[in-house]
Amino acid sequence: MVAPPDAAVIPPVTAADVYSARELLTGVVRTTPVVGARALSALAGTDVRLKCENLQRTGSFKIRGAYTRIARLSAGERAAGVIAASAGNHAQGVALAARLLGVRATVFMPERAALPKVDATRGYGAEVVLAGETVDEAVGHAVAAAERSGAVFVHPFDHPDIIAGQGTVGCEILEQAPEAGTVLVSAGGGGLLGGIAAVLREHRPDTRIVGVQAAGAAAWPSSLAAGRPLPLGGMRTMADGIAVGRPGDVTYPQVAGLIDDLVTVGEDALSGALVHCLERAKLVVEPAGAAPVAALMETPDRFPGPVVAVLSGGNVDPLVMLQVIRHGLVGSSRYLTLHVQIPDRPGALAELLARVGTLGGNVTDVAHSRIGGALPVGEVDVELSLETRGPEHRDTIVAALREAGHAVTAPS
Repeated sequence: MVAPPDAAVIPPVTAADVYSARELLTGVVRTTPVVGARALSALAGTDVRLKCENLQRTGSFKIRGAYTRIARLSAGERAAGVIAASAGNHAQGVALAARLLGVRATVFMPERAALPKVDATRGYGAEVVLAGETVDEAVGHAVAAAERSGAVFVHPFDHPDIIAGQGTVGCEILEQAPEAGTVLVSAGGGGLLGGIAAVLREHRPDTRIVGVQAAGAAAWPSSLAAGRPLPLGGMRTMADGIAVGRPGDVTYPQVAGLIDDLVTVGEDALSGALVHCLERAKLVVEPAGAAPVAALMETPDRFPGPVVAVLSGGNVDPLVMLQVIRHGLVGSSRYLTLHVQIPDRPGALAELLARVGTLGGNVTDVAHSRIGGALPVGEVDVELSLETRGPEHRDTIVAALREAGHAVTAPS
């Protein structure tokens, strides 16, 4: 178990705190299903199940913490309204929670936030203010606005009520999969991970609790090694839902004292996991929500079973989905781009396309050029975009084209 810091300013959230939040959330949130995952089970050699918080109200677990926090405000605090900052999931959770409780909500979102998430937040009744280039900048604007107006700032993760609310996912896992050997949870700020850990550690101490971060936004490994929250110098990941530059002062001791391990996954693994969830599980999951599946697919022998992977959210911009799906197909060698040199003569391109078709490749785009520094006179460079059936099929096509005398440049 990762060692906690020497001292914690705020007492850790306990299982009792989480169960108290669960009573508050009765009739508000959905008990999301835990479903079997046959393909992942075969890969891991053990039973794998998916906890589908992507099917929660507002499309993620965030409503749990947001409602718990706002419901526990005093009458005076509610009258002053609430302010939040988020790129999407927390924004929608706060907006819906505030509407259900009759509280005015203002949500600051980055200027380039995905339009579907902005529209959804407004649709739940919140006033949306676009400010800043990043979530951190939006948070700065939100905190300043709260100080000016007297409204309560609802932090996305760094508050005991938020942690307790998010931890109710763990209560459901205990009931739906009590025999779980490992629970994999996405880690951004640590609210969900810390809350689930509070419940599992008390009631199932032998269950391994593993956090998963995107490698391009992994603030937890260095912080855990240092024994205190440390900020990242920069972040770059498609998993914006867990792109948090620094663990919270409240969540850090909660997570550090309770989890067993924390792993990171790259962008290729994230996109591959998203495609897997879509194709094999028939579930729309955002990159941040697919991180636990990515970890399992990368190192299937690492986690004692049965394994429960928490799909924390499914709010993904359709344009981002298109890009991620393409990225995932490229990563699995089912979509690739080849550069092939052919003679500059009539019929040569048709012969090339016919050969690729005979080999079972589906050409989706073609571009050719007679100009290139290394291109011999009398040769044409043809760029082929094509669909294949996977790595073996890709290698077969490339080998056959080379055997036919073509110079072929292909991704490794």
